[in-house]
Amino acid sequence: MRPNFKARETNMNIIIAGCGNVGGTLAEQLSQEEHKITVIDTNAKIVGEISDSFDVYGVVGTGSSINVLEEANIDDCDLFIAVTGNDEMNLLACLIAKSRGVKNLIARVGNPEYGREIGLIKSTLGLTMVINPHAASAREMAALLNLPLALNVDIFPKSRAEIISYKLTEQSPLNDMTMKEFGEKFHSEILVPVVERNDEVLIPGGDFKMEEGDIISVLASIDVAHEFFRSLGFSVSGASNAMLIGGGRTTVYLSRILMSMGVEVKIIEQDPARCEKLSDILDGATIIQGDATDKNLLVEEGIEDVDAFIANTSFDEENVMLALYAKEVANCKVITKVHRTAFDKIIDSLDIGSVVYPKYIVAERILRFVRSQMQNDSGILSLYQLNDNRVEAIEFEVPSDAKFIDKPLSEIKVKKGVIIGCVTHDNKSAIATGSTFIHAGDKIVVLTTEKGLHDVHDIAK
Repeated sequence: MRPNFKARETNMNIIIAGCGNVGGTLAEQLSQEEHKITVIDTNAKIVGEISDSFDVYGVVGTGSSINVLEEANIDDCDLFIAVTGNDEMNLLACLIAKSRGVKNLIARVGNPEYGREIGLIKSTLGLTMVINPHAASAREMAALLNLPLALNVDIFPKSRAEIISYKLTEQSPLNDMTMKEFGEKFHSEILVPVVERNDEVLIPGGDFKMEEGDIISVLASIDVAHEFFRSLGFSVSGASNAMLIGGGRTTVYLSRILMSMGVEVKIIEQDPARCEKLSDILDGATIIQGDATDKNLLVEEGIEDVDAFIANTSFDEENVMLALYAKEVANCKVITKVHRTAFDKIIDSLDIGSVVYPKYIVAERILRFVRSQMQNDSGILSLYQLNDNRVEAIEFEVPSDAKFIDKPLSEIKVKKGVIIGCVTHDNKSAIATGSTFIHAGDKIVVLTTEKGLHDVHDIAK
């Protein structure tokens, strides 16, 4: 049953051009929020599958065709999203949509060679947002490398806080500790708002006891979070060297970030022509031409001694296999890129380190924008989906007309499934307690197991 949040002012008519991994995910998630969705793709089979699965309208054709856009009812479109695999096609489709009066335009642009021109492209074409899944995935991978033990790291920049997902091992000092004991030990500076156990997502109470195998989400200010993991005996220093498998666009973005941080980068790529290209554009990286599924090659190139191993090819099965091997032979941080989620439960059960899903990263940004458009003053600053999209973490700025301002949290009746986790006042972040006051202009991080928070006002009854 959909949660009884405040009725939205209007639903949006949204056209999605491109039904690949990103487009299909957007169609699914936006249709669940009761928007009117039309998908466009040249592959009739995919269009039919998405239309049937998510109850959306499908049009077969290219998003840069005026006839196709007219069939998709472009004149009534509130938001046009072009996420095909072709950057130029996405930009052209947005340009044509703009000529028909569409004001909100989002384009997927992934080519690193456009990196310096993105701002110019956005302003010239009047785009609302430019999405680069490769660059976004690279930034997430770099954040994970700074905290090797983490399965996932989501940062709330305005609140100066982060949520870190961590799996309790047999040696974890948190095993058999209740949440009440946890709060007393760490003086309420850290919150564990969500625990995943045996594929079930739980909101732990004071008597809840953590166990080996639990995946806990830790919310705290950035400094406190890192000190917390140090106290548990974990390293919070970044990698000094990294082995990247696959020389695609995400690898280019990630290599540039890592090298700027002083990390030694080694890339293994099978295609000789791509290796030459990488050598030209990544000055300082070591490029190895070879088949990364050859164990002898990986050993020769030092897999057993690397600090980080990133399986970043275009093939999910190969990435998973390589990650399993790296976990077996090396004591290092392993990151696995996965495009499809058909077998996500199986993948989550494997010991392959952190899994990065590019399509979810893109969907989060677009969902945040769409919800902001639904209410003119929604206050949404950041939005992340946790625990296989079963939990949302949203960063809000509190407006002056919020009915819960200047009250202690103990007097605020929040809706079921909603937790106010962190409050930032005068640039000082703190875990919310019953005595915490919320003021206009504060930044708050809210976690919810119910989908549908479009506005900061939605959190209170």
